[in-house]
Amino acid sequence: MGTEAVEVNRLTNGEAENSHHKQSEQVTAEGFTGRCENSLSVGYDGNLGKVSDSLEVKIHPDAKRARQEKEVTFQDMYQNQDMFDDDDDDDSDWEPLQKSLEVIKWFCKNCTMVNLDDVNQCDICGEHRDSKILSYGFFASPFAEDKDLTEVNPKIEGLRDIGTQDLATSTSTAIGFDERMLLHAEVQMKSHPHPERPDRLRAIAASLATAGIFPGRCYPISAREITLEELQLVHSLEHIESVEVTSHVISSYFTADTYANEHSARAARLAAGLCADLASEIVSGRAKNGFALVRPPGHHAGVRQAMGFCLHNNAAVAALAAQVAGARKVLIVDWDVHHGNGTQEIFERNKSVLYVSLHRHEGGRFYPGTGAAFEIGTMGAEGYCVNVPWSRGGVGDNDYIFAFQHVVLPLASEFAPDFTIISAGFDAARGDPLGCCDVTPNGYAQMTNMLNALSGGKLLVILEGGYNLRSISSSATAVIKVNYSGSIIKKALLGESPEFELENNLPSRSGLQTVMEVLKIQMNYWFSLEPIFENLQTQWGAYCLEPKRKRSKRRRRLLLPIWWKWGRKSFMYHSLNSRLRLKSK
Repeated sequence: MGTEAVEVNRLTNGEAENSHHKQSEQVTAEGFTGRCENSLSVGYDGNLGKVSDSLEVKIHPDAKRARQEKEVTFQDMYQNQDMFDDDDDDDSDWEPLQKSLEVIKWFCKNCTMVNLDDVNQCDICGEHRDSKILSYGFFASPFAEDKDLTEVNPKIEGLRDIGTQDLATSTSTAIGFDERMLLHAEVQMKSHPHPERPDRLRAIAASLATAGIFPGRCYPISAREITLEELQLVHSLEHIESVEVTSHVISSYFTADTYANEHSARAARLAAGLCADLASEIVSGRAKNGFALVRPPGHHAGVRQAMGFCLHNNAAVAALAAQVAGARKVLIVDWDVHHGNGTQEIFERNKSVLYVSLHRHEGGRFYPGTGAAFEIGTMGAEGYCVNVPWSRGGVGDNDYIFAFQHVVLPLASEFAPDFTIISAGFDAARGDPLGCCDVTPNGYAQMTNMLNALSGGKLLVILEGGYNLRSISSSATAVIKVNYSGSIIKKALLGESPEFELENNLPSRSGLQTVMEVLKIQMNYWFSLEPIFENLQTQWGAYCLEPKRKRSKRRRRLLLPIWWKWGRKSFMYHSLNSRLRLKSK
């Protein structure tokens, strides 16, 4: 376990931050989503497990020693020099205080949060410390070890022997995955495991194998590294070279949270190559749709910079590869909880690619700070960047489905894409420590099902973020299960219908306001949005524009306990009710 000394001043639970990305290299005990008042630095050997913290106790000499110094004379001290030997181990009052205290901690496999050794369930997500989530995926019990499930651990080398050409048909779902991408990892852990870790792919792969989906109902494509010429269509040569040079260094950082090791450059080339080949396979008709199970993620990587855990922009590479293969217009829908600033930068002047992002924004306070509704594209491509910026955390299925129905699908239908890409970050999922939103696996499945009706079902899903293993593996599995069709294209990757319908999915007030704001801006560029805006304004305008102060006063009136009306507090009840009624008028 950890070999370095752990230095702890004190641990104080702090208020959660919006995102890990803005933190410095000294990360706190609260993890990548929190900040504490006092710092915690940890020595660690690379595996999630127990860490020993040594708390050195410094005390002053005891009262007995001080009293003895006052009673003896200078001559006594001279003749008995050993009386005050600091190395005297026979003083029973002193010896127990010389011992250091040990605090044993462990990091949760599921969410990476730190826990004390005296608990077996994670205080944050409830996952058992001996959970088998890396063996069985989200099928593993979060509470204890699983004895009834058969461990599955698919190897990409074995998958290559299946014979991809025989399995590939126009009605099959292709999966892009290579174990060499697992070698991309942070070399030296700081105070906390990095959220973008190899276990993300392991958990998803274990879930798909346990469900019999992959290997099984989906087929793998052969992995290859992207070429320099292909990368230069997206990134500058300086950026490409800055990523390549990391292969000669054991550990390096592009930003405080974007790491690289000697294997990272190859992992990024493999991820981009898989996405490009999946796009070509789908556009050419050799595969019906696909899922790119890749890392490092890509949507923050811009023309000249790597940031936000991202090295090469996989979605941008796939979009251009699709156009080379024959797709004239490409739609990219990015539902990662963070705005895809890199993808927007690459295509903001391109009218052949429509980029739509739904993300937490909070007036620019949420990482990376870009993606406001007024960011619409430039240089003649206005309207081809569409941002749906949520104003708060905790956004769930209803708001996302509402935005899809009233913004995403109408303008996508008007755009009429030949190929659709989903930048599928699952960090807006319920339980994610960075996103802090509330989208369920069914919500992701429903959004996938809705997008599958576009571009003749030619759909590629590319993994982006997502840092809770149980949330990301269950959500990815739901998306893939809904994306295959043996006969009819209506039911999206594996053809199973989502578990809920669209009826009565009412948005939150803040979600409605965001959608109205986006419609008001984008209807200047998309004719299909104007009647939708007018209809929503008629139906919801009064609710959306109602002053917040009056709404809060009504809620306060309802908080008075009704039993006060007949008890000893009846006078107080009637007095408060009267005052609140007068103020609300």
